[in-house]
Amino acid sequence: MRIDRPPPGLAAWQAAGAATTAAAALHIGPAGTWLPPVRRALFPGLDGQGHPGHIALTFDDGPDRASTPRFLDALDGLGVRATFFLLGAALAEAPEVGRDIVTRGHEVGLHGWDHRRPWWPAPVRELRDLRRAVRAAADICGVRPRWYRPPYGILTGGRWAAAHRLGLRTVLWSAWGRDWVAGADAAAVVRTVERRLEGGATVLLHDSDRTSAPGSWHATLQALPVLVQHCRRQGLIVGPLRDHGTDDTGW
Repeated sequence: MRIDRPPPGLAAWQAAGAATTAAAALHIGPAGTWLPPVRRALFPGLDGQGHPGHIALTFDDGPDRASTPRFLDALDGLGVRATFFLLGAALAEAPEVGRDIVTRGHEVGLHGWDHRRPWWPAPVRELRDLRRAVRAAADICGVRPRWYRPPYGILTGGRWAAAHRLGLRTVLWSAWGRDWVAGADAAAVVRTVERRLEGGATVLLHDSDRTSAPGSWHATLQALPVLVQHCRRQGLIVGPLRDHGTDDTGW
């Protein structure tokens, strides 16, 4: 009787294929949390859900010498403090603005070193770059950030592992203004935020056009006092994530 045997090397190919599939799943699986219904239902901490009487106001992509000081002045005028998710590369370019954020009483979080898309698994690079951003914040701003928000809100396995290893808590958002798009104006930013704005929400805005349409931050700056007054009319306190009461058992 003849017994058919698998061709030489087939088992190795199959094992390699299985390993590749598993690595891809670990890399991209957490990115499903980018979908708001998934976050809201399954991961309220990652969604930024906090105390029902509080709104966490957050800004991404700074610091920027041209725009961030304008936001700091506006927030001073409103009597509001916020959380700024800084890019390490931007902080290295404008260290005095990063220091001013902290001096004025705001909270610093990290948005990574740069703003690249995570097309392929790169856990070593993710850890290296995020550690570099942590060190920049410590050296320049004199603080060790608690929060991390991945670029584009895409939380891969490598990004989550890097943040966890460095003791950072990952948080995305509950409401955003889509203030990065070309042609956005203040009214559109306000309308978009208000669709998801309720007590306990974390709001995502941008204080820089570093990765957005040129000049888009002007619309955000004009929308800011309107949004703050809207929250206050609802009896909501606007502040940073440190005062938000976000569940520490999350991501």
